[in-house]
Amino acid sequence: MRAFHYSWWSFFIAFFIWFAIAPLLPIIAKDLKLSKQDIWTTNICAVAFDIIMRFVFGAVCDKYGARIPMGMVLMAASIPTACIGLVNSLTGLIFVRLFIGLAGSTFVMCQCWTTRMFTKEIVGLANGLVGGWGNVGGGATQLVMGTALYPLFKVIWGGDETMAWRTVCLVPAFVAFCTGIIVIKTSDDCPKGDYKTLKMSGEMPEISAAASFRGGAVDINTWLLYIQYACCFGVELTVNNAAVSYFVNRFELTIESASAIASIFGFMNIFARGLGGYSSDKMSETMNMRGRILVQATFLILEGICIFIFAQMNNLAGSVVMLTVFSIFVQSAEGSTYGIVPYVNANAPGAVAGIVGAGGPTGAVCFGLVFRSLPEDPQKAFNIMAGVVIVSGLLCAVINIKGHRGLFCGQDTKYTAKLKVPVQEDEEDGEVEMAEKETADGEVVMAEKETAADSAQA
Repeated sequence: MRAFHYSWWSFFIAFFIWFAIAPLLPIIAKDLKLSKQDIWTTNICAVAFDIIMRFVFGAVCDKYGARIPMGMVLMAASIPTACIGLVNSLTGLIFVRLFIGLAGSTFVMCQCWTTRMFTKEIVGLANGLVGGWGNVGGGATQLVMGTALYPLFKVIWGGDETMAWRTVCLVPAFVAFCTGIIVIKTSDDCPKGDYKTLKMSGEMPEISAAASFRGGAVDINTWLLYIQYACCFGVELTVNNAAVSYFVNRFELTIESASAIASIFGFMNIFARGLGGYSSDKMSETMNMRGRILVQATFLILEGICIFIFAQMNNLAGSVVMLTVFSIFVQSAEGSTYGIVPYVNANAPGAVAGIVGAGGPTGAVCFGLVFRSLPEDPQKAFNIMAGVVIVSGLLCAVINIKGHRGLFCGQDTKYTAKLKVPVQEDEEDGEVEMAEKETADGEVVMAEKETAADSAQA
């Protein structure tokens, strides 16, 4: 369970520094004399670099494990976070946010880590929990930075708002750097230890990162899930960037009040993403893969409907209620997506997780461009977003994973992909290696792994 907790905590800290600047944007825009379109340009840049790095780190995790990349990215992303106070122009803000966006790629390590640590029967729940608890960092940063640390630093600097926002980000930067060191020094890559040690002992074969990426990229299901993840996590990233400014401009709230409201969206991750993974796992018990896909379609369509209703709200109370409701469906859809991901390609789970994960920031960039082109009409931008999300939910009709029945075609077969995971074997205690096996009725269970001697004896 140590890897489980390191996984969500690392992603939590990464998410925190990724959006630490978001609740401060109204005052930064005022100091640097930036327009709404300028702010949306920086929001887009904040997620653009993440797209590229998610593609890269998926295959990297298959080759080297998730531990070292996770720690190194946290340390690297903490540097531009600490440099926020040096920004004096739009160009500087763009470049700082661009490189801080590297922190978002830790999501790939987060999901690869738990995929390697847990069996497929509960991997949806495990992936949902670590992803969801990590995403809480998006809500925590709104609350902590906007309503706690920023006011505190204003007091420290005698009411000077400019010095407050220029120095407050040093705190999350320091925490992120220290977390990166701790993760690398005190955690493991998989149940049996570190990839490097396992490869040196011959217990784990060497894996080509390029071959792993190709394995994930050639499957059409990977790209369908990529689109759907763009329409759930991409929505979350867009809201994290825009929520404070939206409530400040539409309802004339203070930064402190708007930050507190915006934090609700992120805090729903405490249970909502895990709920999506759990629902996916439970439906698979009775309907196999078809159940997982049905859960995915339901969450996405309900998400789109709730976004549309949220856009129509003209009073603060109604907006807060709908923000809460639609955030639950957004994050549940994220969890159900990664309930499907481990089944797409058992030999390249990291590559699939990375490609699908890249859909999130891709969606954020696309939705960000929509909002940037409609700076005075956010309602229309939200309506466009809602329509795209509903269409993505309908794409579930064409998801068809090898060996599993889809919503309308295909059939469940005896084919069961085995996830290639080095597992713990303790000969002194008489424990044996376990592996997934399929029963006569098609149910996948954990059973003692058959050895060469067992096969000969049979």
